[in-house]
Amino acid sequence: MVIYGYARPLYDDKTCERQIELLSNRCDTIYDEAHGKPKKRMKLEELLMALKPGDTIVVERMFVLADTIRHLDEIVSVCERDEVSIHFLQEDIYSDKVFSRSLQDMLKHFIQLQTDLAKQSAENGIIDAKGRGKAIGRPKKPDVNIQKAVSMYHSGDYTLHDIKSETNISKSTLYRYLEMLED
Repeated sequence: MVIYGYARPLYDDKTCERQIELLSNRCDTIYDEAHGKPKKRMKLEELLMALKPGDTIVVERMFVLADTIRHLDEIVSVCERDEVSIHFLQEDIYSDKVFSRSLQDMLKHFIQLQTDLAKQSAENGIIDAKGRGKAIGRPKKPDVNIQKAVSMYHSGDYTLHDIKSETNISKSTLYRYLEMLED
């Protein structure tokens, strides 16, 4: 009976340092993934191939192990079939124990899983886009429009609505530029 740990880089633990520290005194062997992307998780495959009946997988939270709720269901099903238990530390859930949690408690865990999935997906998308040389964030307004909006504002002849209609510069953006010009 072996206790395996599994860790992978996440949006809030890019080096797996926190996860490995958490797992190191609980596990005989720790598999840590080289990347946080959902595809080609080689260490997870190695771990799943190494399992024998009676073994246990320990992960910091559900999100570490699975990339979707369906993926989580598949892994839990495979482990159940192979008589392997999973311990999710943060949720304090053991896959092989009957637990008496309310539906509301379980929904909170699934909502947190979905939140983590969305954050990780966004982080992966940003990294991929930067790698392809794409600019990240909202594009800047053209300087000509900003200059025009500032001059319209200072003239006192235009309302904020007029300035927005003419330059497509919002009130908050205009005020931000006005503050920068004052400084």
